[in-house]
Amino acid sequence: MTAKSNFPTVPLTEVLKTTKDSGPKGYRPVVLVVDDESAIADTLAEILSRSGYAAVPVYDAESALDTALLMPPEMLISDVMLPGDSGIDLAIKIRRIFPDCRILLFSGQAATSDLLVSANRAGHKFELLAKPVHPKDLLAWAAGSARTQSPRQPAYTV
Repeated sequence: MTAKSNFPTVPLTEVLKTTKDSGPKGYRPVVLVVDDESAIADTLAEILSRSGYAAVPVYDAESALDTALLMPPEMLISDVMLPGDSGIDLAIKIRRIFPDCRILLFSGQAATSDLLVSANRAGHKFELLAKPVHPKDLLAWAAGSARTQSPRQPAYTV
């Protein structure tokens, strides 16, 4: 890569492996990681996978919803700005189908705060992290959000 990034980078080798037994033997909480920048989605999913989660990178809201219906997530981590539906729209849809799914939104754009305020006024409460997301912040949120139950089923039958 010849372009220099303004964002601080953390080598994957420095990401602590924090795998712990969080439920039935071999169980790994499913996490959907959504960002239209594949390098970001893939990297965050890799960080989570190395830390004991079944993280699935997805690159748009429509694919994320399709994936969620096939593999019910315990957590959704999504960029706010996505092609098609926004990450907030996706979060609202996921929350309707999977009411217990923990949701974390992230964004590098100040304009997204207006979208989040609008969603909050409509009764949707989502956590927001600023890009770039530091691996320690991501893992701390995921650890606090992890459930010890088996995978959930949708709130409705498809």
